[in-house]
Amino acid sequence: MGNLCGKESSPDPFAQPGRTLGSAPAPSNTRTAPLPKKVGGPPRTLGPAPNTAAQSEGQEEAQRKAAAAAEARANAATKPKGKLSSQLQEQKKQTRADTLEAASKDTRRMRDADAAADSRAYN
Repeated sequence: MGNLCGKESSPDPFAQPGRTLGSAPAPSNTRTAPLPKKVGGPPRTLGPAPNTAAQSEGQEEAQRKAAAAAEARANAATKPKGKLSSQLQEQKKQTRADTLEAASKDTRRMRDADAAADSRAYN
């Protein structure tokens, strides 16, 4: 079974003479690998060198603006945007003890409801 989209191969691969088991394959000069390029040199610093006071002030101003933007994003993320968001914020504020207490109250109510159902069923 052959490849549907491939090229046609020779009619019979065994029609050509082969080689013995111990012999090396015939040398082929058609496939030669290119030599790797040499990479290196002195290390370079990326970006402009802060050699003047104006450049360092500009960099400090950019850092202040970036910090202010990050703080604004953090404040916007914590502000509730709607009913579900405010409920989620309330749940995040709950401690583990509050969560366990609410869960234990629910289980107590379920147990009481099961006991009442059993007493009504005369079990």
